Amino acid sequence: MRQELLECCALDWSRISPAIFGSLFQSIMDKQARRNLGAHYTSEENILKLIKPLFLDALWEEFEKIKHNRNRLFEFHKKLRQLNFLDPACGCGNFLVIAYRELRLLELEILRASRAGEQSFLDVHSLLHLNVDQFYGIEIEEFPAQIAQVALWLMDHQMNLLVSEEFGLYFVRIPLQTNSTIVCGNALTIDWKTVVSPWRVSYILGNPPFVGKKEQTSEQKKEVVGIFNDVKGSGVLDYVTCWYKLAIRQMKSNENIKAAFVSTNSIAQGEQVCVWGNWMRSQGAKIFFAHRTFQWSNEARGKAAVHCVIVGFSLQNISSKIIFYYDTPKSDPQTVKAKNINSYLADGPDVYIKSRTIPLSMDVPEMKYGSMPIDNGNLILSKEQMEKLLAAEPEAKSYIRQYMGGDEFINNLERYCLWLVDCPPSLLRKMKKVRESVERNRKYRLGSGREATKKLAEKAALFGEIRQPDGPYLIVPKVSSENRHYMPVGFCEPKIIASGTTLIVPNAKMYHFGVLQSEMQMSWMRQVCGRMKSDYQYSAGIVYNNFPWPEKPTEKQKQAIEAAARAVLDARAQFPGSSLADLYDPLTMPPLLLKAHQTLDRAVDAAYGKTNFKTEAERVAFLFELYQKYTSLFAPEKPKRIRNARTAP
Repeated sequence: MRQELLECCALDWSRISPAIFGSLFQSIMDKQARRNLGAHYTSEENILKLIKPLFLDALWEEFEKIKHNRNRLFEFHKKLRQLNFLDPACGCGNFLVIAYRELRLLELEILRASRAGEQSFLDVHSLLHLNVDQFYGIEIEEFPAQIAQVALWLMDHQMNLLVSEEFGLYFVRIPLQTNSTIVCGNALTIDWKTVVSPWRVSYILGNPPFVGKKEQTSEQKKEVVGIFNDVKGSGVLDYVTCWYKLAIRQMKSNENIKAAFVSTNSIAQGEQVCVWGNWMRSQGAKIFFAHRTFQWSNEARGKAAVHCVIVGFSLQNISSKIIFYYDTPKSDPQTVKAKNINSYLADGPDVYIKSRTIPLSMDVPEMKYGSMPIDNGNLILSKEQMEKLLAAEPEAKSYIRQYMGGDEFINNLERYCLWLVDCPPSLLRKMKKVRESVERNRKYRLGSGREATKKLAEKAALFGEIRQPDGPYLIVPKVSSENRHYMPVGFCEPKIIASGTTLIVPNAKMYHFGVLQSEMQMSWMRQVCGRMKSDYQYSAGIVYNNFPWPEKPTEKQKQAIEAAARAVLDARAQFPGSSLADLYDPLTMPPLLLKAHQTLDRAVDAAYGKTNFKTEAERVAFLFELYQKYTSLFAPEKPKRIRNARTAP
């Protein structure tokens, strides 16, 4: 230990960023503790993604305009001293430390510009205005709270050495006379006004805990419900949304405050938008910049792959709005100016897409869930199990069906199920192996803690929830890889049993298949669907039922879509040995299939009366406007009691 300490002391730490302490702290945290706290300490690159559009870019732009005017530089310098920053989930202070460093670098440029041509300074101390007392933080853990305060002092010292080097005058602030205010406490239970008056705050920033609704502890769930006690549906919200509400509370006392948080990307997807986003807008909050989904990296050992967004918001209507788009979560962002940034972090009208029980477009067939066995695997067979069963009981052949889930559909896997709907009792009694599976299923259901499942033990030979169509149907996997540009769907015959990991569209025609496989539907899905990690999670209630289909396509336009859709199926058929996973991997997608999809895209676009989309952002904005148009024509959908699936007859 002594030798290791000596080696550390021998290292020149003067050029090492104090932000490294956050990474060091995370690396020694217990993995479960890190998960419970949602602790993900942050790389400088990602911190800059937040602070640059929040305040830094605007300050540098202002400096460039006035750098040749000494009087205005003097006023600008005083303005910087008046800025105060609050990180209400500061951890080891990385955001505050980097923000302070960047402001000190700007201050150095101010000094250079204002003293251009002068040989020396008599008193550097009197010329430096910025100090650590402009920074405030709240941190639930004591040790990182102490690290944050020390890290800010270290950054102050490093910047003072830089000033000394620049102007040839040694400058240090020793003894320490000012300090940042870092409070150890739970940001969701203490009053932020006791940390710093909202009238003093200029910016609220940080990365609150990355804890999704499913990962929340019971205590965290109570905190969310307590903070959003006046908001209906708050039980679906991620933990991070609490910081948004408390930040808005500060803004109500000072409308000049601007804020930005790194957040779990799920707050801008699916059902959460209708709760979190709708509440934000009801309070007058407006988003003025946003980073859409990207992979969050940090500098700690064992770092987790977290998919995040960054949302900048204010009660002011800031005219310059920017969206940072990512082609993939790992790619570099593209900057796009926006007219309005809605809660889906897209340039479009403020719409809130609630789950619907029927499609928005009336001439579209309904989408349903596949059948649910509720059997603990007792009615499901692998290929080997199926062959073994048939060798023992050949008469079971008529009651074994191919069983198609999302994984089987996409990866061309084989699974089977016992489908005993029409099996005569006399035959079932003769098939010993089949009867044993049914008996195991009966015992499983009887042992369930759910009364509804226990009731199903009376019909142990059958699936618990049966939704199998009598005719051909479209099958849609619930989950599909983010890497696929097109989420594959396809037709199935009624003899193939669709599992509960799929969605099905009975009575679908080639036209419906064509639209669902188009770029228009894919753009909508990517925008509004939920995610499982970063993979797309398709749903009937949010994605399908709210999709704005072409308004009044002509018969000729429908025929063009149908012909292009058949060409897509024909192109797939050219590669019988390849799975849909093979065919729709961007690296291995056959040019023939890609060309067929592009032809289909053009046919579908034509049915919408639009053929010149340059970016997906334009396409999404168009769809949001069309959705707004459709929903304005109808009265709100009356709440309906969702009918249970048909259980075993």
